[in-house]
Amino acid sequence: MVADTLIAAARELSATLGKMRFAPPVTHVYDPLDYAWNIHERYLRRYGDGPKRVIFLGMNPGPFGMVQTGVPFGEVAAVRDWLQLEGPVNPPERANPKRPVEGFACTRSEVSGRRLWGLFRERFGTADAFFAEHFVANYCPLAFFDGGRNLTPDKLPAAEQEPLLAACDKHLRELVAALAPQWVIGVGGWAEARGIKALDGVKIGRILHPSPASPAANRGWSEAASRQLAELGVWAN
Repeated sequence: MVADTLIAAARELSATLGKMRFAPPVTHVYDPLDYAWNIHERYLRRYGDGPKRVIFLGMNPGPFGMVQTGVPFGEVAAVRDWLQLEGPVNPPERANPKRPVEGFACTRSEVSGRRLWGLFRERFGTADAFFAEHFVANYCPLAFFDGGRNLTPDKLPAAEQEPLLAACDKHLRELVAALAPQWVIGVGGWAEARGIKALDGVKIGRILHPSPASPAANRGWSEAASRQLAELGVWAN
């Protein structure tokens, strides 16, 4: 089964990244593939038994999304109510007091995840209808913190990025080999760039990142992303 391949690949990626060490200013590293594995495995098994026509590729977990639920862009309400996944999430052994892991009890909303899954819900209605041809993944499963600040992988020193990116590139190639998509769509420019770097034989595009830090995303992200996907030919108008 395709899902079994994805599960094995995710376990291998988590084990590889778990051996890596990151120097200051990184104070804490969270791996939801470890402490939220129960939910992530269920996500892969239920929704990843491909093939898929399109993979949407994010950067890495957000503090109120995948960090809490183990699902890419995993805003709590979307994962619980639309994806119908829920369960216990145990905090990592070395927890950041400024970034607690509360699992599905988290009351903060991950705006990027709410926007992304909200678009898919509006267009497809049900999660099963969306996942019939689509999948959502994160390029890197780790969340990095400088005290209370979220650090994205592109902000790490080159010496730390190199082995991290190599492992994530390998996992992305395994994901694409298993799901055999026509398209990999980067959610933002960095994810698109990683797809171009790592992959051959698949069409790659991007949509505007739904982060509230983006003024463009705050001026109608859903409409902008839908327009970009139509212009690429990924979705019909």
